[in-house]
Amino acid sequence: MTDALKRLSDEGVAIWLDDLSRKRITSGNLAELLDEQHVVGVTTNPSIFQKAISSGDGYEQQLTDLAARKVTVEEAIRMITTADVRDAADILRPVFDATEGQDGRVSIEVDPRLAHHTQATVAEAKQLAWLVDRPNTLIKIPATKAGLPAITEVIGKGISVNVTLIFSLERYREVMDAYLAGLEKAKAAGLDLSKIHSVASFFVSRVDTEIDKRIDALGTDEAKAARGKAGLANARLAYEAYEEVFGSDRWAALDKAHANKQRPLWASTGVKDKAYKDTLYVDDLVAPGTVNTMPEATLEATADHGQITGNTIAGTYEQSRAEIEAVEKLGISYDDVVQLLEDEGVEKFEASWNDLLKSTEAELKRLAPSEG
Repeated sequence: MTDALKRLSDEGVAIWLDDLSRKRITSGNLAELLDEQHVVGVTTNPSIFQKAISSGDGYEQQLTDLAARKVTVEEAIRMITTADVRDAADILRPVFDATEGQDGRVSIEVDPRLAHHTQATVAEAKQLAWLVDRPNTLIKIPATKAGLPAITEVIGKGISVNVTLIFSLERYREVMDAYLAGLEKAKAAGLDLSKIHSVASFFVSRVDTEIDKRIDALGTDEAKAARGKAGLANARLAYEAYEEVFGSDRWAALDKAHANKQRPLWASTGVKDKAYKDTLYVDDLVAPGTVNTMPEATLEATADHGQITGNTIAGTYEQSRAEIEAVEKLGISYDDVVQLLEDEGVEKFEASWNDLLKSTEAELKRLAPSEG
């Protein structure tokens, strides 16, 4: 069952689970995934926590205690989510130690309502790093315009970052630039660059979902021939940009100071269209020095029938550019698509956070001790 996952790991792809819940931690399931399925990291987001906490599994006692203390709903959510991340980080600590900090990491995102506020994002990142208090944490910062300077400042303070919600190649280059600028600040401040890590979460399936929707609206045979190609092409061109930036003279100076490359992380790897194979965004995005964060269903599908055939990115850049151009020639604007996806990504995380606020507030009221 795990041969495909082992082959994926052997090709230099770090397998991270895109999910977390208290039940997964306390039942031993997370430890089992590390032992049996080659999982070496965990990512979370507001939607994942909203689902976990709303399901109620394992949170009753902590919610009861928080209700007794009459904490605010925002504080309650932070206490609950950071507790889960801290416990998961402890389970992953042996991986972190064995890989010298490269893997064994757990990501936690800043409040998505701060996505367009630079200094508030920096303050929240510092607070989250302090609250979780584990060296194998990554603080997730969205790659909005306001997020870019926040990334530089947070990296410059020695805090490791997972940059999330990257859809466009232009924005990805800005993210890498923000990371290098942060490393340069950290170096100037005398920090140990070998302790600072980062991944850049490049979203894949949502690109296909949006472009395919526009292709289907056109309805022509020419348009249909372009279905399901843009997501992979976009990600592969991102890897080309990664190779270019981390092969530059600017990087060489940081490399001498023992800095770590910011690895590309393939996010949104669950296949949305049943017409495509369910392991598409795993099998076809294999290259060394990458991370693939998978929902559990994608992890299980890959373990069962993934086709890992070596590097599937090398040598694809010319074809990938042609596939993006083919979409443009249909009158579908790449720039419009990726901006829409970024805006929607922030909105979806905000909506999940607001749902989480409402459901947690209801639980705190339900569990509040009667006066007297």
